[in-house]
Amino acid sequence: MTSKKAPGAAKPAQRVIKKYPNRRLYDTETSTYITLAEVKQLVMENHPFVVRDAKTNEDLTRSILLQIILEEEAGGAPMFSEAALANIIRFYGHAMQGFMGTYLEKNVQAFTDLQTQMAEQSKGLTPEMWAQFAAVPVPGVAGNYMEQSKRMFETMQEQMQKNTEQMLGAFGLKK
Repeated sequence: MTSKKAPGAAKPAQRVIKKYPNRRLYDTETSTYITLAEVKQLVMENHPFVVRDAKTNEDLTRSILLQIILEEEAGGAPMFSEAALANIIRFYGHAMQGFMGTYLEKNVQAFTDLQTQMAEQSKGLTPEMWAQFAAVPVPGVAGNYMEQSKRMFETMQEQMQKNTEQMLGAFGLKK
């Protein structure tokens, strides 16, 4: 019996977590109440899940994920600076909001892929080999990530320029 999945094979079942009005989270798979820390663990272990309001069945997954991020940010070792958070807020309602979300998502995914690839390639390396590896610039994978990030940023700049020109044109102003 092989462990390979055929194309189009069903994904693992999505775990359903219900959120009750008392703010408690109930894992329907284990029939137990769970904490945000346990939801975070599901994320860390790549378990597919959805959080639903127990009364309305509304999808609350994003709000729970944002709550986990908020707790992590308040926990003493924030990932985002105030300036980065302020810049993200400025994109809400802006013509580039959709592009910025895609830009961030693709860059985080590229970074995650890079991290996974490096972890796979580093299996079996001794501390001495790591020291040698760290001393040598790695143009391949890291270079590809930087180039992709640069291209996406340039595309974003071009799109912003086009949007600005269109806006100015709409007001009868030319650049």
